[in-house]
Amino acid sequence: MADRARQTASTARFGFTDDRAAEELRAAGWWDAAGPVAGTEPLLTALSRTPDPDLALRGLERLREADPDAWPELDEALRGNARLRGQLLAVLGSSSALADFLVSEPDQWRRLAGPGPTPPTGYVAVLLAAVRAEEGTLTQAEAQQALRVAYRGLLTEIAAADLGHLVEDELPELPYAEVTGRLTALAEAALAAGLAVAEQEVGSAGDAALAVIAMGKCGGRELNYVSDVDVIFVGDGDQRVATRLASTMLRVVGKSCFEVDAALRPEGKAGALVRTLEGHETYYKKWARTWEFQALLKARPVAGDHALGGRYVELVAPMVWAAAERENFVADVQRMRRRVERHVPAEIVDRELKLGRGGLRDVEFAVQLLQLVHGRADPELRSPSTMEALDALGTGGYVGRADAAELEESYEFLRTVEHRLQLRRLRRTHLFPDDSETGELRRLARACGVRSARGKPAGEVLLAEFRRHAQRIRKLHEKLFYRPLLESVAKVPTEALRLTTKQAASRLSALGYAAPDGALQHIGALTAGVSRRAAIQQALLPVLLDLLADTPDPDGGLLAYRRVSEALAETPWYLRVLRDTSAVVERLAVLLGTSRLVPDLLVRAPEVLQLLGDPEKLAHRSTDDVARSLRAAARRQPGLGAAVRTARSLRRHEMLRVACADLLGLLEVPDVCAALSSVWSAVLQSALAAAIRKRVAEVGAEPARIAVIGMGRLGGAELSYTSDADVLFVCEPLGEVTDAEAVRFASSVAETVRQALGAPSQDPALQVDADLRPEGRNGPLVRTLDSYGAYYTRWAEVWEAQALLRARFVAGDAGLGERFTELIDPIRYPAGGLDAAQVREVRRIKARVDTERMPKGADRTTHTKLGRGGLADVEWTAQLWQLRHAHEVPELRTTSTPEALRALERAGLAEAADTDSLIEAWTLATKARNAAMLVRGKAVDQLPSSGRELTAVASVFGYSVEDDPGEFVDYYRRTTRRAHAVVERLFFEG
Repeated sequence: MADRARQTASTARFGFTDDRAAEELRAAGWWDAAGPVAGTEPLLTALSRTPDPDLALRGLERLREADPDAWPELDEALRGNARLRGQLLAVLGSSSALADFLVSEPDQWRRLAGPGPTPPTGYVAVLLAAVRAEEGTLTQAEAQQALRVAYRGLLTEIAAADLGHLVEDELPELPYAEVTGRLTALAEAALAAGLAVAEQEVGSAGDAALAVIAMGKCGGRELNYVSDVDVIFVGDGDQRVATRLASTMLRVVGKSCFEVDAALRPEGKAGALVRTLEGHETYYKKWARTWEFQALLKARPVAGDHALGGRYVELVAPMVWAAAERENFVADVQRMRRRVERHVPAEIVDRELKLGRGGLRDVEFAVQLLQLVHGRADPELRSPSTMEALDALGTGGYVGRADAAELEESYEFLRTVEHRLQLRRLRRTHLFPDDSETGELRRLARACGVRSARGKPAGEVLLAEFRRHAQRIRKLHEKLFYRPLLESVAKVPTEALRLTTKQAASRLSALGYAAPDGALQHIGALTAGVSRRAAIQQALLPVLLDLLADTPDPDGGLLAYRRVSEALAETPWYLRVLRDTSAVVERLAVLLGTSRLVPDLLVRAPEVLQLLGDPEKLAHRSTDDVARSLRAAARRQPGLGAAVRTARSLRRHEMLRVACADLLGLLEVPDVCAALSSVWSAVLQSALAAAIRKRVAEVGAEPARIAVIGMGRLGGAELSYTSDADVLFVCEPLGEVTDAEAVRFASSVAETVRQALGAPSQDPALQVDADLRPEGRNGPLVRTLDSYGAYYTRWAEVWEAQALLRARFVAGDAGLGERFTELIDPIRYPAGGLDAAQVREVRRIKARVDTERMPKGADRTTHTKLGRGGLADVEWTAQLWQLRHAHEVPELRTTSTPEALRALERAGLAEAADTDSLIEAWTLATKARNAAMLVRGKAVDQLPSSGRELTAVASVFGYSVEDDPGEFVDYYRRTTRRAHAVVERLFFEG
């Protein structure tokens, strides 16, 4: 029993869950008592990568049992032929139906071992050869069976080429269009072969001509693995013979390959199966309904008399492209879509890939409606392919490029899921698994190439992706399908196309605006009058309304856009940049619909708007260059006030630039921290230099050198948008000046810097905090170097040594700053580390901080600074280990928290998994804290608990507005919970 349990555990390494796995592997010669047989690792690894390893292994066992004599050949081929291994195992692990076929036809696996699959151009020849159409030696039943085997063989080739990359990385991944194109070519070949069998059966085909017109997905070259093939028959000559040919073909193909559906013909199932060209013309001109012309969009001759089929397409094309002129055309198409949706049972409507809300039909109906409306004048839109038509609609400007790209992506995703579902048993299904069917979700996810992410299993990731794509499709469907163009929300020249106020409010509500009446007021204010500015806004607003609808806060974004537009109304280039640079509008919409801080800064630093069109300039400006330009600009000013105003202005510009790049995902957390820290240092340098010049002018001499030492986040170059500048001021007398005179001079300079930078302003605060100095607020603001030395040598407590770990020269006299750093090194890196009492003291202080400083009512699991696994947890842990070991490990002598943690790992003091968890949590909490500040526009350490603010914070991390923001909170809590467990070990136990 124990041996069996060990074997099960061992086979589980390769994804097997079936108790029979070890037995079946032994029967194959791939497993023994010790585990995998030598040389079988690639085989077992390949099996583990299939969607269902148990199903794949069972398929191999059945193949071995069906033809034991051929097994050694297959075994050898699987070991040496990566193409066969990847394709055969992928098929066996994806489709029980194709496995049944391969077992019933044991030689068929060899078609996957060759240099390549049958080209689609050869499908017709293969199927015709199978039914021996030219020789006429098979009965209809025999021909049907032969056609079935040949069809399934080619279908297996297509599935193998489609799936093989899941198992073997070296195999190419077929594009979606290539897969559907091959499936369509196979269906066309089957129709041609079925018609050939029918001609043998009927025997007098020379008396009639028959054209087979493909409709639906076959007409659009977008067939599924399992799908009815919609056709219309056109006859010429003896209609009775043509009808017998058509009905026999339907029967042969239906029993051999797939159902052939002729219900789209005139009068449907009640009408004649075959009609002449004239009969079709009469019907379409007199009796056809709107939906029939919509169906004819995809009409394409595929078998039989192609000349006759060509004449049919030429006949109906003008009628198709005139259909939009029919009375109530748009309403008819919309009613048809609603009718289809109503037929879906309510309990599965959200899981129905094809007909449900946000399903494939939503895309197809929207695309076809736009094709029929705009294709009258634009031949580029007249493609039977949904994907090609979508691309043409985006290229032609009928649909926003982003909308077209998103619909293409989501449509392809749903079609791929549909393919994988149908392959399982080769049954016509469009039903996504229920979220309780975890095993089926896992298999489907693996078949779709979806892997686990953010700590969630693959099945949950697939479910989230399915919901995201369905929500996106439904939203875009509503936007494209149920509207006059959004230009009517603002103004259009033609009064007949304008929406009423009530209709406009409904439209805005459907787009996601919570206060459509308020949005209409903003639109009215921006577009009022006949000025050129109003005209440009009329052109911009439809696009902007669409873009804002995809942001976390469309209403707030529109209000911010109005504020910015009114504030910059006299800026000559503002509207021109928006009008002429689509990328600027797109990025501005994201920023305004996400952040309250950005519009506040933008009205005071509008020049940053022009950088939105160039991501390289926006995100990758050198921090050294920024600091140099800020210092140079401030130095040119005539006095302290002017220098500080200039520094503030350049800091505002830089903060806005960094915030924009951060929100747009163009900067990583370390780059954000470095940029903010660098500009703060440059502001301090400029203000200090100006204050020294002012004081020297007043007293007539410079009696002391001054250096500013950055502490805390400034010292660690880890500033956030909300951070104060923690500093120490140190001075040194010049010449014969006494210490008291030097301190008096330096103190007046330091106080001037603090007051000048801390003065009230519309920008985020510039508070200079010197409370970490010796004796805290009760001690002198400035000390001489010797005074610092005396204090730290005699009185320094362990918390002060800890605070000095991040001390770094940031402004003033560099030589003095270097001497101060040398002075404090023995204090912050104490020889021999900390004794037990000092370690207990650090832990005691941390526990007290956790208890006393946490705001009342705060959620410890989402408080970024003091919460579980948050910034304080990680930083105190790193600092305790620095205090204990930096004297013997030079790499630990860094002011950077992540660098200190990496040094712990390199020195063997902590496991890589532990330091990775801490760095991940620290980075996450830093970014989350920054995001919360940018979203709310004010300092905040607590993540929002719900609502649009939480959605906005989650969007900064790449979550879509369609995603559940609770997933981000769960991710945050999981990450910080893991880090807190490490803190418990390393800080309180280590």
